[in-house]
Amino acid sequence: MKVDLNSDMGEGFGPYSLCDDEAMMDVVTSANVACGFHAGDPETMARMVRLARARGVDVGAHPGLPDRQGFGRRELPIGADELRQQMLYQLGALIAIARVEDVRVSHVSFHAAMGNMVNRDPGLAAATMAAIRAVDPDLIVFGTSGSIIERAALEAGLKTLTLFLADRAYDAAGKLVPRGQPGALVKEEPRLRARVRQFLIEGTVTAIDGTVIPMQARSILVHSDTPGSLELARTVRSEIEAAGGVVTPVSKLLG
Repeated sequence: MKVDLNSDMGEGFGPYSLCDDEAMMDVVTSANVACGFHAGDPETMARMVRLARARGVDVGAHPGLPDRQGFGRRELPIGADELRQQMLYQLGALIAIARVEDVRVSHVSFHAAMGNMVNRDPGLAAATMAAIRAVDPDLIVFGTSGSIIERAALEAGLKTLTLFLADRAYDAAGKLVPRGQPGALVKEEPRLRARVRQFLIEGTVTAIDGTVIPMQARSILVHSDTPGSLELARTVRSEIEAAGGVVTPVSKLLG
């Protein structure tokens, strides 16, 4: 059993950071690098690419809305063409920086509000996927199983990798419990271990109301801005290995 372990990284700017990105690179197999809109800057992006290259970690783009103050978590009134240009801008920035470091960007993972908007509107999803394909048709799109993002990516002829968000609670419909609601974040080690073990062995997850729902995924995400994210990622990796799994970068998982 091969499983990708990914995290959103480089989500600071200047001297500010959310987690120990260097230590996190020793744990994950794929890094989703902030592209300068909701977080990140050219120097941080270059540092993430160099760290990933040194550790054999895949580099992916983590585009978000242009809203640093709100950390890309606030939806903005953006049309399909404007969102398309924002996607092209962010992909272009990371790909150029990575190319100079002799690193190929392997995937795209949407951030917060941008992902929510795209995953709710088939028109936005189609425009966004067309932009991704125009830049590089070999880019792999991260998304949850059965989502609008997954369907739009497949319709555009792009490869997809389905995600299980280990540190976020799900409701009975398989949707994420909104941040700010009690129990939305999964931070306790015993609870996290049990969730990951259940996912790996049974292919299910227990929703916040106790309902057991199917969870089809080949990659596990730990958000770097979740408190204690480094230890959470280490816990997830140890559970994967304890179950006989092998953590594998996305490019080798689907290559």
